[in-house]
Amino acid sequence: MTEEKWEEIKEMVNKNFEVLANEISELPKERGQGTKEDLIFIGPLGKMKLEFIIKPLVIGRKTHYSKRMGTSAKVDYITSETEKVRTFLAHKWDEAAENWTEIDAAQFGQ
Repeated sequence: MTEEKWEEIKEMVNKNFEVLANEISELPKERGQGTKEDLIFIGPLGKMKLEFIIKPLVIGRKTHYSKRMGTSAKVDYITSETEKVRTFLAHKWDEAAENWTEIDAAQFGQ
């Protein structure tokens, strides 16, 4: 998904539904130093959350380990400075479990 399409979706949600929150946050460094935008609103299925995540493309990884007993391995991810990965996720609030449940994209049809 592109940033332009995300902006169109946000405009449509703001126009047609009651928006509860629109938050932009920075991802932790270990998750790729990107940004995450959450849009929470009351939709046709109840309380819903849309997430749009932008982070650098992982192009490799480097594993650091020691042969000493009791030490753990450390993985450093090598990311692209120019290419970005954009992820769009939709969640529905589950009243019974009191948490967000991801909506499978296959439910939307083709």
